[in-house]
Amino acid sequence: MKLIPFLLCAGSLLPCSCATNKKPFWAGAKSPEAVYRVVTEDLLSRPGFMMYSTEQVKAVHYAEVCAAFGAARVAGRLKDTPTLNRLSARYQKVTDDRVVNTANHVDANVYGILPLELYRQTQSQEFFRQGMEFADGQWKDPLPNGLTKQTRFWIDDVWMIGSLQIQAFRATGNTLYLDRAAMETAAYLEKLQQANGLFFHGPNAPFCWGRGNGWVAAGLAEVLSELPRNHPAYPAIVSGYKKMMQALLAYQAEDGMWRQLVDVEASWKETSSTAMFGYAMALGVKKGILPAKEFGPAYQKAWLALTDYLSPEGKIRQVCVGTGQSQDQSFYLNRPTITGDFHGQAPLLWFAYALLL
Repeated sequence: MKLIPFLLCAGSLLPCSCATNKKPFWAGAKSPEAVYRVVTEDLLSRPGFMMYSTEQVKAVHYAEVCAAFGAARVAGRLKDTPTLNRLSARYQKVTDDRVVNTANHVDANVYGILPLELYRQTQSQEFFRQGMEFADGQWKDPLPNGLTKQTRFWIDDVWMIGSLQIQAFRATGNTLYLDRAAMETAAYLEKLQQANGLFFHGPNAPFCWGRGNGWVAAGLAEVLSELPRNHPAYPAIVSGYKKMMQALLAYQAEDGMWRQLVDVEASWKETSSTAMFGYAMALGVKKGILPAKEFGPAYQKAWLALTDYLSPEGKIRQVCVGTGQSQDQSFYLNRPTITGDFHGQAPLLWFAYALLL
């Protein structure tokens, strides 16, 4: 594995800050750089990997993967080479220690986004090989309609599949991966998006669960951040994305947060979904897909509210625990919350990255 040397910035070992012509809307501990540092330090301080383990699927948990992916993106943006080296060393252990990954499910294959991001930042061919195996493996023996065999039409998959294929495109420049991401995303939108722009948790769970919708929002933004406007699937995907963003705008609480059930005002405010929605809006504005005048204030309010839930040790609270589908609304309203769970840590890092663009 190739580790890259420290870079000096203004005579120090601190990463270079990104210059901007506009005065930032944040200050002090609420800056994306400050949030990135404490949340990433929390990640790197954890002694072992969070594992996903069922009878059929075993892998480093996608929530940790998504957190490390976010940390690597921000580190690259800030040219924070020491942190990139530490992230590389941590996840090199996945190979060195032969941590199992069954690579037979979207929640296992999505691991590939992390080594591909580390490759993009460090040019490590070992990380490239590892990430591309997961991306190509996702399309082994595709369905007759061209979709991946891992298609299950769960809303989470808009991110799990879309982000991996987009990362493969970023790493290779091969539009095959872009086409896969677009085809899959368009199919999910056509099948699952509701008339109000949001998404039910499942066919037998007619509730707009916050984090489930968050995976969709983030996945749509991720795909659109790379998809050319002349791509055949672009009109359908951007239409579904804008419809969802408009719906989210209407359901945002006055303080900037979103709720456990997005469209139920009586439900409690939840941080992982708020971070995902904020990321999706911020990325859309930064990429020129959404109007800044309308969506800028929304994601700015979301960031300022969200960071109030972050401890000085870098742990976000009020994160809904893992949640299966249910036909009972009270099941969602009574779900426990947890502090420092990677489901909340990850999108906070994504959001920080989008703010630094």
